[in-house]
Amino acid sequence: MSSIRPVYMGPRLRRLRRERGLTQANMATDLDISASYVALLERNQRPLTADMLLRLARTYKLDMAEIAGDGGAEFTARLQAVLKDPMFADIDLPPLEAADVATSYPGITEALLRLYTAYQEEQLALADRGDEIRAGASRDPEAPDPVAEARRFLAARRNSFPVLDDAAERLAQIVSGQNGFIGHLKARFNLRVRRLPSDVMVGSVRRLDLHHDEVLLDDSLDAASQTFQLAQQLAYLEMGDEIDAVLKEGSFATESGERLTRRALASYAAAALIMPYTAFARAVEARHYDVEALARQFGTSFEQTVHRLTTLQKPGQQRVPFFFIRVDPAGNVSKRLDGAGFPFARHGGACPLWSVHQAFRTPREIVTQWLELPDGQRFFSIARTVTAGGGHFGSQRIERAIALGCAAEHAHHLIYTRGQTETGPENATPIGVTCRLCHRPQCAARSAPPIGRQVLPDDFRRPSAPFGFSDG
Repeated sequence: MSSIRPVYMGPRLRRLRRERGLTQANMATDLDISASYVALLERNQRPLTADMLLRLARTYKLDMAEIAGDGGAEFTARLQAVLKDPMFADIDLPPLEAADVATSYPGITEALLRLYTAYQEEQLALADRGDEIRAGASRDPEAPDPVAEARRFLAARRNSFPVLDDAAERLAQIVSGQNGFIGHLKARFNLRVRRLPSDVMVGSVRRLDLHHDEVLLDDSLDAASQTFQLAQQLAYLEMGDEIDAVLKEGSFATESGERLTRRALASYAAAALIMPYTAFARAVEARHYDVEALARQFGTSFEQTVHRLTTLQKPGQQRVPFFFIRVDPAGNVSKRLDGAGFPFARHGGACPLWSVHQAFRTPREIVTQWLELPDGQRFFSIARTVTAGGGHFGSQRIERAIALGCAAEHAHHLIYTRGQTETGPENATPIGVTCRLCHRPQCAARSAPPIGRQVLPDDFRRPSAPFGFSDG
C-alpha cells in the first residue's frame, strides 16, 4: 500500500490559478489534463495527488511548501475577525463553525468578506458626509473628496494588504541576492541609479528616465528616504499587477481619489520590500515594539517604521493593532491610519490635551501618555516630532509630530510601558475625539461647545470652562 495519501486542496488551487491570471482551460493545458478535471479539483471533488503536486511545482516554478500551505487558515482567520464586529454580538457564532464555512465554502466566504469590506467603506462615507453637514462645510457636501476616498479605502481594510505583503516578501528575497535595490534595478531592468542636485531635479525627489535607462534621485534625501524611493519605484515596476488588483476592490468617485489610493498602495508595497512581513513581525516581538531600535535594524526612518507597525494585521500572523496620526504645529492632520479602532475626528483637529500636540516642545524625544475617551475606552500612545525636507543649507524643513497608539489591553507588549511606576491606565488623560463631539463639561481646553448642547448665559454665573452648556 502506498504511503503517499491524496489530499483535497481545491480553494488553494483556485487561488494559485487566479494569482497567475489563468483560466481553468489555461491551467489544464499547462498541466496536460482536461479543464473539467481542473474544475473537479477546485471543487474538492477529486484529490490532488502527489503526481499532480509535482506537476504544479515544475510547471509554475513553485516551492512545494507554497502549494501545500494551509490557504484555508487565512480565510478562517479573516472570517473570524469579521464576525467579531459588534453588529454580530447577539448571534452565537462558534469559531469552529466559522472554520467549517471558510474551509467548505470558500466562495461564499470570499463573497461575505467582500460585502463586509464594502459595508465598512459605506459606513465611513456616511460618517464623512454627516460630519461635513454638521460642521457646515462651505463646499457642497455631496462633492467627492479624493483624500477622504483614499482614507476610507485604507480604513475599511485596516491598512492591511496581505497580497502585497506576500508579493513583496518574495521579491525582497530576490533583491537581497542581487546587492540590494540598485543591483536588482540594473540586473532586472538595466536601470542605473543616479543622484543629482535638487536644482537639477526641478522639484522632483525621484524620476524614472526611460530614455536614458536611469532612476534619478534628489541627492539631498537622507539614506532612509533614498532607499524608500528606490523601493517605491521597484514596486511600480514589479508589483503593478498586485497593486492594481487590490485597487479594483474599491469604488472611486474621482480619478484623483483612485490615484491617491494607488500611491498609498505603492508606498505600502515599498515598506513591505524594506521591512518584509515575516522578518519585521519577528523583530517587533524581539524588540518589544521599540521604534528606534527597529528603525536602526532595518535602516528606516522613525516615521517609516511607525507606518509599518500599523500594517501588521495579516490573518494568522497579527501583531499589536496600532493607530497613527501626523499633525503640523497648526494642528492640521496630514495623515491618519487606523488599525486599532480609534475614533479619529474626520474634520478639524484632534484634542489639544493629547501629547501629540505637545511633542513640539521637546523635539525628537518620545513622549508617552495614557488616554481615556468619554465612553471609557483607554489607549496608550507615544508621540515624537519628525522632520521632512532639509538636506542642504537654505532648504525648507517641515516639522511635524506623529503619534502611534494602541488599545490599553495591548500596551503591556510595548517597551514604553515597562518600569512605569507613577503612571498607568488608571491615570489616563481624559481626551475627546474633537471638541464638537466631546461632552465633558469641565474641560478648560475646549474650543467649541459640543453639537446638540445649548450654551448657557453667563449673566449671573461664569463657569471656569470656556463654555457652560445645559445637561439635556
